[in-house]
Amino acid sequence: MMMLAQLWGGVFDTSPLKIFEDFNQSLPFDQALWAFDILGSIAHVSMLGKQGYLTEEEAHTLVLGLQSLYQELEAGTTPIDMACEDIHSFVEKTLTDRLGTVGKKIHMGRSRNDQVALDMKLYTRAKITQLIVQVEGLVHALCTQASQNLNTIMPGFTHLQVAQPITFGHHLMAYTEMFLRDRSRLSDCLVRLNTCPLGAGALATSTFNLDRQFVAEQLGFDDVTYNSLDTVSDRDYLIELLSDLSLVMMHLSRLSEELVLWNSQAFGFVVLEKSLCTGSSMMPQKQNPDGAELIRGKTGRVYGSLISLLTTMKSLPLAYNKDMQEDKEPVFDAITQVSGCLEIMRAMISGLRANAESMRKLCEKGFIAATDVADYLVNKGVPFRESHELVGAIIRHCQAENLTLEQLDLPTLRGFSSLFDADFFESIALEACINQRNIVGGPAPAQVQSRINTVLEILS
Repeated sequence: MMMLAQLWGGVFDTSPLKIFEDFNQSLPFDQALWAFDILGSIAHVSMLGKQGYLTEEEAHTLVLGLQSLYQELEAGTTPIDMACEDIHSFVEKTLTDRLGTVGKKIHMGRSRNDQVALDMKLYTRAKITQLIVQVEGLVHALCTQASQNLNTIMPGFTHLQVAQPITFGHHLMAYTEMFLRDRSRLSDCLVRLNTCPLGAGALATSTFNLDRQFVAEQLGFDDVTYNSLDTVSDRDYLIELLSDLSLVMMHLSRLSEELVLWNSQAFGFVVLEKSLCTGSSMMPQKQNPDGAELIRGKTGRVYGSLISLLTTMKSLPLAYNKDMQEDKEPVFDAITQVSGCLEIMRAMISGLRANAESMRKLCEKGFIAATDVADYLVNKGVPFRESHELVGAIIRHCQAENLTLEQLDLPTLRGFSSLFDADFFESIALEACINQRNIVGGPAPAQVQSRINTVLEILS
């Protein structure tokens, strides 16, 4: 009878067809889990020794063998044997080849089902921690730019039309709020996933007296999981992560879209560093914001990863099904894409230069102080709805005469309302429009600086 290399040989006395073997193999992508598979195995072996299932010498030998393999893989001196089915098979085969019979004892009391669940949780936990740091780095960059542009006046938009005056600093700080929410969601995901699955076995735990709490403590988990069926079939935390990452990408994409617009000749609000742009193979004058456009494009790719895993999981019966092997590639790819996008966006924000002149010039269009005119009359006792209608009439007059609000003279204004006085023109100056909005959440420089300080304290 042929001896099979697969861990699942059991009743099989023939090898799988080569096409199926290739189809079934996960090592090309799950090799990314090698460090976590070894760390989990070290904790498992230590527990087996503690519980008396391995002699002290056997446990010591296995731990040393695992540590040695970890160091070799980290240094790149030992290649992963791509003939193995998955990373678990590679680790066990390598130990058995090196240590003999004792290497075969490493899998006592566990299944690849709870083993891969452990590896994915350890991997995901490490990557989320890294992503949180990257989100914080981007928030720092936004705060730095915002603090440098507290008084850089720009138009705020609704429907992409000039609406009210704000500052560039205030606009940038809107994105810090989004990314702080992303940071909070990622942190919440960390809390929910941080339960140890090892010991659940294939689906019904084990007949061995495993100390699951010991393993959990060794690996830095807050607790163990409490239902073996759910444990091996749970991918909620990965779906939650992909959902969180989709929101990160949505926010990055919105900011990217604005950078693309602002960097265009039509707006001219910002200049991006040339080192983060590309040119054209035909048009020598082009400086394209490809970094922002690629982030915008990769957003759909991350959304696709979320939909892929949701679809995979939507009708799977308990407990483990091989479909769930399809969780890894979308998760690995989404993490890679988001990590790269965060770094590129941080560099773009850190290096951009605001064009205050262009921003202010656009504020001169679209009757940007119209709301302040209405508020001026309200402060004189006019009900807001009447004030709104009156200002609409004034703007219609300006449009007919091709004038701005600032170009109207006092007699003309008094033709609409006797309440207009000489102080009106000061009240609609751009700086006044902004400084008067000195309430929490507003664009007044003092409010923006206060929020910058708070955000930096949150991150410290």
